[in-house]
Amino acid sequence: MSPLGWTQAVRVAVVVFPGTNCEHDTVLALTELGADADLVRHTEGSLDGYDAVVLPGGFAHGDYLRPGAIARFSPVMESVRRAATQGKPVLGICNGFQILTEARLLPGALMANGGGRFLCEMVECEITSTSSSITSGASLGQVLRLPINHFEGRFTCAPTALKDMEASGRVLLRYRSNPNGSLSSIAAVANETGTVIGLMPHPERASTALMDSTDGRVLLSSFLDSAERRRDMKGASATGITAWP
Repeated sequence: MSPLGWTQAVRVAVVVFPGTNCEHDTVLALTELGADADLVRHTEGSLDGYDAVVLPGGFAHGDYLRPGAIARFSPVMESVRRAATQGKPVLGICNGFQILTEARLLPGALMANGGGRFLCEMVECEITSTSSSITSGASLGQVLRLPINHFEGRFTCAPTALKDMEASGRVLLRYRSNPNGSLSSIAAVANETGTVIGLMPHPERASTALMDSTDGRVLLSSFLDSAERRRDMKGASATGITAWP
């Protein structure tokens, strides 16, 4: 039995693009929580058999043009979109968040940090919604210490999109000090069903005491538990998803 109490391990596809550099950290963190996590190349045409998908951090395709702009055309992204349509939890961390916005699976965009500096530091984030696959096991108002490591992490979106996300509980985490100038201090957002998540901080780098914080475990545990619940639902219908214009 897994540390989270499952009788059968959750299978997670961790997608690797040219330039991805956080895949092994992500696999280790998920494995220590009891998941079966596999590295899957960006050329893969199918993610069938996996219960969840993670797009980890890094610099996919060198961040040429802009972060995620080339990765969105990789063959695996059609499979990621299909997984999302089926209601499987999909998590984009840092560069993965950028890819999901470029693929229009999440609203908004990630721009250069305010001040034009690369940021690599520990920050505090507050849970502002528990209606998602990564925050369902957290408490509203809970403060997490998580590391950030990005140059283009300043979230922005249209005013109407922000209003809609805030009204429907899809702004999941907010920075307490807003290090990069994100709109409304946003650190993480979800799609309409709470199953596709974009997160700028790195929970996989806050998963053991050696990393000076274990706060990322609540997010990754929630993510895996959501995948397990979906997998074990008998006769449940697939959850729809809307692509953002």
